[in-house]
Amino acid sequence: MSSLSYLTTKGYMYPALGNVWNLVYNLPTIIWNAPRTPDASCTQNLVSGLEYEIANLAAVTMPGDFYFFGGRLAAVSRLALIAEHVDRNDLVQPVINWLKDSIGYMFNSASTAVPAYETGWGGIINRAGYNNAWIDYGNGYYNDHHFHYGYFLAAAAVIAKHDSGWLNKFGPTIKWFLRDIVNPSRNDPYFPVTRCRDWFAGHSWASGIANGGGGRDQESVGEAVNGYYGALLWADATSNAEIKNYARLLIATEQHAAQVYWHLYPTASATGRDQPYPEQSLRDLVTIGNVMDWQAGAWLFWGAQKIEIAAIQILPVTPVNEYMYDPAWAQAVHDYTIQELNNATYGDEWKSVIYLAYSQANPVVAAQLSSSLTSWGTGNTFSNQLYFLSTRPGASNVCASAPSNPIGNFYIQSVTTNSYVSASTLPNLIASSTSQNLAAKFQLAFAPNAGTMKAVSTNQFVTADISGSFTISASRATASTWEVFIIRPKHGAPSGVYSILAASNKQYVTLGSNGALINNGATESNSAGFRLVST
Repeated sequence: MSSLSYLTTKGYMYPALGNVWNLVYNLPTIIWNAPRTPDASCTQNLVSGLEYEIANLAAVTMPGDFYFFGGRLAAVSRLALIAEHVDRNDLVQPVINWLKDSIGYMFNSASTAVPAYETGWGGIINRAGYNNAWIDYGNGYYNDHHFHYGYFLAAAAVIAKHDSGWLNKFGPTIKWFLRDIVNPSRNDPYFPVTRCRDWFAGHSWASGIANGGGGRDQESVGEAVNGYYGALLWADATSNAEIKNYARLLIATEQHAAQVYWHLYPTASATGRDQPYPEQSLRDLVTIGNVMDWQAGAWLFWGAQKIEIAAIQILPVTPVNEYMYDPAWAQAVHDYTIQELNNATYGDEWKSVIYLAYSQANPVVAAQLSSSLTSWGTGNTFSNQLYFLSTRPGASNVCASAPSNPIGNFYIQSVTTNSYVSASTLPNLIASSTSQNLAAKFQLAFAPNAGTMKAVSTNQFVTADISGSFTISASRATASTWEVFIIRPKHGAPSGVYSILAASNKQYVTLGSNGALINNGATESNSAGFRLVST
């Protein structure tokens, strides 16, 4: 029989006789949230993060596309679910209101990106891309539908879970997105059966009807899983048991495919019966970037960084994906990408999800690494980062050693000169006062993985200088990106000495010749040391 076997891009094909094949999968039981409560060491920061991110939700604006708009909707919807899990139900309704206002644009024919039914192939598309394959990643040509509509379904499910009136009004319209990607019926005259899924291959394809890459392909298996996860949430919110179980099957098979065809295991046997990649040099690359009909490789159409190739298979991070991020692979991804993870020039939006997958192997170290992030991308949030970290199996004291900004009222004192930032030089921050009585008092408050500094006497937030050439100043009535600073114990300095990093341009605060605080230090070794003297 072995003489009839041959190697394909799906591994070895073996001859077998039979008429009926029974495939057995463990279906996911996780639905809305993790099956365990957040670790107590993370709870305070998690709640603070929820309060901050919900209070600072960006103004609702017209979407320019489906993909990034959907990713943001789904990320914000997670805030409501996490708030519920930590018994902060008072934070839920603002999120629901924001989601309803945002999704409302999809039902406004004047919007830039609105859904339309395309009759040729039978599906919902972004109307703007019906004759242009370059709009919205080719959505109008049926590219990435399960990626895009999983995000919509997840966000709509959260609204439906909390607002039956909205569900009654908009539910029939949202169901069109569901039928586009998770239709189980051959009798539906408007949509094919499970459009993206290839049951023989065992996974989905992202490419549509105008694929210039040559053959079918799928890069982001993580977003494929999320397509079916969105369907699961919508089915649960609408009490549709048939679709709920179908979505569970789709999730289980897609996650299994991720671990077979996208996750690489360098120490696995090259001759294993189900090994699709016997080449050691390929398996050493840890993650496949693109699975195609006729080839697979650790590359992407759009990016070459190791963290990009790995992260696109991980995101978006939702509770159901703890089944997919097996610890062995998560550890291998961390080790393989470590040089890029440690390089400040690489994007935090990719690092954040790698840290979350890594939390399956080592949640404590993942929490420490996550504490350095200053952005999470459009599809993730600080709160979701901390929530996933803190709900890993067996998690204990996960956040106990993760650094965070001091909170309270303080004087700022230069270690080099022992001078305090003077009240008389405000709004400019200049360490020129030798007397604490003449020092400016600052209120240090929470921001995700960072904080704000506000001069108490003027009620103005400290802002970094965009050019990094001038003295930072307490001159902003409200805090935004340039008013966020990361304050951490300075490496190699005595206890109680801190460095200050401007989160906006990732430059450390140094001390000018006149004691001026300037955000122009490229590394922490360039930073000045400061004491924060409690008032």
